[in-house]
This record gives sequence, structure tokens and C-alpha cells, in this order.
Amino acid sequence: MIKTHILGYPRMGLQRELKLALERHWRGEISEQQLEQAGAELRQRHWGQQRDAGLDFVTVGDFAYYDHVANHIQLFGCEPARFEFSGQESALARYFTLARGVVSEQITGTCCNHAHATAAGKPALEMTKWFDTNYHYLVPEFDHATAFTLASGRLLGEVAEARALGHAVKPVLIGPLTFLWLGKAKVEGFDRLTLLEQLLPAYVDLLLQLKAAGVEWVQVDEPILGLDLPGSWVLAFERAYHTLNTAQVSLLLATYFSQLQDNLSLACKLPVAGLHIDAVRAPEELQSVADWLPGHKVLSVGIVDGRNIWRADLDKALQRLAPLVERRGATLWLAPSCSLLHTPLRLCDDASIDPELRGWLAGASEKLDELRVLQRALNEGEDEVAGALLAARNAITARAASPRVRNPAVARRVAQLPQDADRRTSAFAVRQARQKQRFALPSFPTTTIGSFPQTAEIRAARAAYKRKELPQQGYEAAMRKEIAHAVQQQEALGIDVLVHGEAERNDMVEYFGEQLDGFAFTANGWVQSYGSRCVKPPVLFGDVSRRAPMTVAWTAHAQSLTDRPMKGMLTGPITILQWSFVRDDQARSLTAEQIALAIRDEVTDLEAAGIGIIQIDEPAIREGLPLRRARWDDYLKWAARAFRISASGVRDDTQVHTHMCYSEFNDILPELAAMDADVITIETSRSDMELLRGFGAFKYPNEIGPGVYDIHSPRVPTVEEMVRLMKKASEVIPPHHLWVNPDCGLKTRGWPETQSALRNMVEAARQLRAASA
Repeated sequence: MIKTHILGYPRMGLQRELKLALERHWRGEISEQQLEQAGAELRQRHWGQQRDAGLDFVTVGDFAYYDHVANHIQLFGCEPARFEFSGQESALARYFTLARGVVSEQITGTCCNHAHATAAGKPALEMTKWFDTNYHYLVPEFDHATAFTLASGRLLGEVAEARALGHAVKPVLIGPLTFLWLGKAKVEGFDRLTLLEQLLPAYVDLLLQLKAAGVEWVQVDEPILGLDLPGSWVLAFERAYHTLNTAQVSLLLATYFSQLQDNLSLACKLPVAGLHIDAVRAPEELQSVADWLPGHKVLSVGIVDGRNIWRADLDKALQRLAPLVERRGATLWLAPSCSLLHTPLRLCDDASIDPELRGWLAGASEKLDELRVLQRALNEGEDEVAGALLAARNAITARAASPRVRNPAVARRVAQLPQDADRRTSAFAVRQARQKQRFALPSFPTTTIGSFPQTAEIRAARAAYKRKELPQQGYEAAMRKEIAHAVQQQEALGIDVLVHGEAERNDMVEYFGEQLDGFAFTANGWVQSYGSRCVKPPVLFGDVSRRAPMTVAWTAHAQSLTDRPMKGMLTGPITILQWSFVRDDQARSLTAEQIALAIRDEVTDLEAAGIGIIQIDEPAIREGLPLRRARWDDYLKWAARAFRISASGVRDDTQVHTHMCYSEFNDILPELAAMDADVITIETSRSDMELLRGFGAFKYPNEIGPGVYDIHSPRVPTVEEMVRLMKKASEVIPPHHLWVNPDCGLKTRGWPETQSALRNMVEAARQLRAASA
């Protein structure tokens, strides 16, 4: 009989119960024990949903209080020595220290994330994107002194917890090679692959203990098999899995997000009991894997999309699976393409979604139902699930035929776009001179990335407005008050280029999507981004156009309150694309151009309203990069063009900024330069300005604002720390090209720490100017 399983499940809960519990714990309102109880309740509920959907296993080990990679850092005892843990701290306290940094001295005030700290303490682990998703993981740190041991009993405890509830259990682990690959060497030139022989015994120890606990199958995730790996890493797989196989537990090797290509034969030959492949991202490889994988091994087919929310075409899935059923029989398993962490928990009863659109969508729990229908159709015959197959067929047909999906006017505008629509009038050197003349900014000008703290008052006003308890006039008055406060604070601090603070915005993508045609929204479509941070990606279902100006009135009002330059703040086309659930019925490049034209309209309206500096954020530009280098050029060409289309309708003396964060950029620097933003701001503080070295070696031609402090940690760095970072930056970037700013927006922080950090930042800029005078 064909079996079903999943690779992972959302953690937060339908109402973001885990987020709320985490933030209460960080504020000191609930104990560790109470937080653990909240986690146990969510795990029990989610395992029950998997059981009720008829899955043959529940997946254990996908739950995390902050991040599953951080779980493995503790699991294998490789917490970095720089944190100087005494051994007296609880495991959970150490875990949150890895994620959020060391706080050693308090200042007045708290925010939704934690009490705040002065400069004393140690920064958190670096954070970056999980492959090409919008999920951020904590980066392990490795050096010659790194040692591994089975140091945490959390996974074994959760296995016992699930078995006690009567569940058949399949634990999930990040594979040893992927774990090492995802880490960072903290000593230049150190090869973290040399740690493999030390790491493998800890894995074997864990597998033996799982086997002793009654576990039959263990899922081992090795998504790096979908990357272009160095030869030494490819060769390491065989010896690593021969070692793991000595534990004599059935291993399901899981790959996802990309084609296996040159690693396909290797994956099929490794000494494991089964192989999972992503048949959504790499459908062309399904037949080859079926041919290469020995018949006695399990073939797990990721047939349901784990990354998007569109209802599956079950007829097409059954057609693809039918030949495999005949060949493999009981060794065929069905699953989503990857972990369902990247989808909302449930959408079928979200009343905020238009009923027509709701019928086209599937969240994580609905994807479990789709697996059940496919399993029954293959095991029992399609007649047994005829009603479910007909409902899916009707939904697919209705979506394709809906007039809401296509807009002829948008299609005409894209088709008639001039070839030079993505080019500024003059070269950067000309623009830079005109912008310096217009704004007369000092050297090392200071600014922020856009958002300021979203206080309880802001959230309460927005919620009351959405419930229609606060009239529009009252809501706008409340937001203008918050904008005035943000402007006053920045002027008092001495910041050179101000922002309005984005008080009126719920989310940097959702805010724009709500004002663009072609988007729909959910009430509970939450997806974890990192830690307790959740986002509600818009559903991009149709052609995109702008109905009316979206930010002009707020930005112009803010500019009227100050004589200093006020930045207009926009989200770029690629980030809107990447951070939405995107339609799958046309090329992503075409959708990107549609969004770019809508943003272009907003840029030109801001300029017409007197806004001379406009930031178009593109933090997701690197995230959209295909995992295989052979496909990079095509993506980067259309992505950079989309950005330029959005930015190129303005005069030379209008300064265009962009912002990017929490990604490695050094391997795409020519393409970043080709975006031709006048100023790029990037996250660099967690990496101690390491990211900037590549920009210097490349001789990045335009201006750069390297972030001088980490906004995801509650600690407030000293003036000296910021000066040191900027001096490092000045060694590789001409000082007259440098800006001073935080790593990212300040939405999640509180005002007391924000004021302290920005005060230090402005003082650091003053010292830099004095030193260079």
C-alpha cells in the first residue's frame, strides 16, 4: 500500500499561539515551563491533524522555538565558545541567547521582543535565508576548536511525547553535510568539511538512541544535493552515509527546492532506505530517479507544492504517479515537495478571502487532505474519491476561466514598454554630482532603513480601524500623530535624511498589495519568517496595476513637518513578487514587470510631490536566485530590469536608494551594480562587515550604506563599535561613498532602545567626519 507523510509542518499555530507565547516569555510574563507547555500543546494539536488526515507517520523534530538549525546547534553541542556560557544557564536560555544576543545591562523600556540592553554583551548568531525562501535561519559558527557531542535530549523527548500519544513517528534531522554547509567558518581559510569526521559519531549516537526508542524511519534532509557542490563535498556523501548506515535504522534521504542534476546518480546510490525528491521544482527528473533508484528502496515523491498555496491539479498528479505505481508498488510514498513550514496552516475557512478565490487555495492542512485523496485514489481506485477529484477539477477550471485573472490594459502596457524604460537619463557620476548639489549632505550621512517602532498604540489604532470602530478621519489623525513623533525624534537625534516611520503600514508587502489590483489577502495566512516574526504573504492571483497613489499623501505630510530631506519608502517589484504567493499560470518575469510598472507610477508621483530621495527596498533580490548557477543569468537579467523599470522614471537629482538584508551578495555584485541604484544599504553588522569586502574588491561604483548595528537583537552597540565597523568599511569603500545606517527597519524594536542606538549612530558619524576632516 502506498504511504503518505510530510517533511515538516507549520509551527506557529493558526492564531500564532507560539509567537504570542514566545514574546510573553521574552517580556518575563511567563516562565520557561509555561512556554514549554504552550509548545507541547501545539505539537500535540499538529500531530493530531497529521493523524486525522491519514498520514502513515507524524513528523517529529520539525518544531522549534526559534529555528530548526539552532535546534541542531544545541543538539550536537556546538554552541560557540564566544558566548562564554557558564553551564548554569538553562538550555532554553542559552538557545535564546544564540538567537538574540547577550543582554547584560538594562535600560528603561521594553518592546514586543525583550527588555533592552546597553552596549554590553555579545551579538547573536548571524542570520540568513534558508536557501531561496523567506525563512531565516541562524548560521552555525565553526572553527578548529569546534567539537560535537549529543548534547540535547529535546528531540528524543519529543519522540517519546509523540509515541506516548499513540503516533507512528518519523523524526527529521538536517543531514550532517547540509548542517556543515549552512555554517560559517569563523577563521579565514578554515574548511568546515574537515569537521565531518568529528560530527558523524554524534549523528550515529543519536540514530542509535532513536532506534532504541522504537523509531523505524528517520528523515535526513540534505537539500544541498540540489546545489552546485565542490567535488570534495560530493565525495564526502558516500562515506558519511556509510557511517550513518551503521546505526541500522531506515534513513529517508530528503532533497528539495531544486533539481539534483549531476547529483542524481549519487543520491540514488547512497546507502539509505529511501529517497525523497521535489517533483514540483524538478518534475523532469522524476522518471530518471525512478529508473536509477533500486526497486527495494522507497521513492518518496513530493507531488504537492509545499511552497505555494494553489490547489493541486489532482488529475495531473495521478497521471504522473500512475506509471510509478505499476513499477514500485508499496515502495512509493507521497508527500509535499518540501516542509509545509512555508505555507499557512489553513485557508479553507478563512472568511476574509473571497469565496471564489478561496476555492483555488490550499494551506498546509488542505494539502494533507490532497495527499489523502491521492493515496486513496491509487490504493482503492479513483471511484472511491470521485467527489473530491471532481471538486479539485472544478476549482482548477474555474481559476483558469475567471475574468478576474487577466487585465487586457495591463497586458498592452507591458507589451508597449519602450526598450529604454529601464534606464536613467544620465550615468551615476552625473547624477551623484547633481544630488550632492541638491541635498548638501555632510560626509557619512545618516539615515534609517524606513520603519520605526510599531507601538501598541499604533497596532491598537489599526485594529480598531479594521474593525470599523475607528472612523477613517480618526485613524488618519492617529497616524499623523505617530509620523510627527517619528520626525521629531529624528530631528532631535540629528539624523540627516529622515523617514516618516511607516506607522500606517502593517507589512512592507501586504501594505502595497492591498492597494494594487491582482492581489488578495487572508486573515490567518501567517508564515514564519524568523523567531517569532510572522508574515501574511499576499495572494498574487491576477494581472497587477495601481489604482491610485499609495504612499504620496503620508510622505508629503511628513516632508511638510521638516526642512530635512524626507525619504519616500517603497517595496520593490522583486520583493513583492518573492514575498507573495505568486500565480503559477504565467512566467514570473512577466508578473515582475507588471509590479514594476505599478511601483514606477508611485515613484514618479512621489517625485512630483517634491520628494527627492526615494528608497525602493529589494531585500529579496538574492532570495529569488535559482539554486543552480546555470539559471542565474536569466533570473538576474529580468530581476534587475524590473527594478530599473520601477526606478528610472525620475530626474537626475532625484536620489534612488535600495535596501537588501540577510543574504550573501558577493557572488552577484555585477548584477547589483546593474540595478544602478544611487545608494544601496545592506546588512553587515552581524558579519562584522565581512559582506563588504566583496563590494570593495569589485569596486562597486555607487554609494553604500553598510549597516552598523543589528536591529534583530535587543542590544544597543556602543559608539566605538559603530566607528570601528565604519572604519573597516572605509578600508574597502571610498569614504565619500559611505552612508551610516542600521542593518534594517526598526519596526520590531521599542523606542527607548531605538533612541539609544540611533543616538550612538549619529555620534559615530560625527566622529568619523571629524577624523576625516
